[in-house]
Amino acid sequence: MDTAGLTSIAMLIHERNRIDARITDIVGRPVVSGHLSDWIAAQVFDIELDPVPGSPVDGRFRSGALAGRTVNVKHYTRNHGLLDMTDSEELDYYLVMTGPRVPVAGAWSIDRVYLFDAQALYDDLSEQLRRIGVATSVRPEYWRAAEVHPNPARPALALGPMQTAALDAFRAADDR
Repeated sequence: MDTAGLTSIAMLIHERNRIDARITDIVGRPVVSGHLSDWIAAQVFDIELDPVPGSPVDGRFRSGALAGRTVNVKHYTRNHGLLDMTDSEELDYYLVMTGPRVPVAGAWSIDRVYLFDAQALYDDLSEQLRRIGVATSVRPEYWRAAEVHPNPARPALALGPMQTAALDAFRAADDR
């Protein structure tokens, strides 16, 4: 038995639990990737979150060109070209945050942000006879056209310097 390894893991898990408890106190929701991503997106993009998580709509933009529009926030540790989609007509946008192009094992980061018009994407993929739902395949040209950070191609969500700096703080250490 690797008692030194077990002891190290136990200590790290205790440290992680303390960190998770502190994060929960700040975001007001349990520390799971989706809740944390929703909270970060709400802070950076001025989104009012739905108080009850789990619906197709995570919240609404409070300001800017998208004020009042509904959004579903996604976070993926890496962009595999897949997007969990819904056919909900009340959803206006997907805000997708992804980690680095080359994944770092176990790392959580935000290296790229994309904004998809939910209805337009649904209609385009339906016309192409794509299966829409969990892990919907989205072609690379759609991702490029939807990028808002760090290489903006989407003028509907222009980022200010404070938003850019906030997102850059979450980049993977190897990608800075």
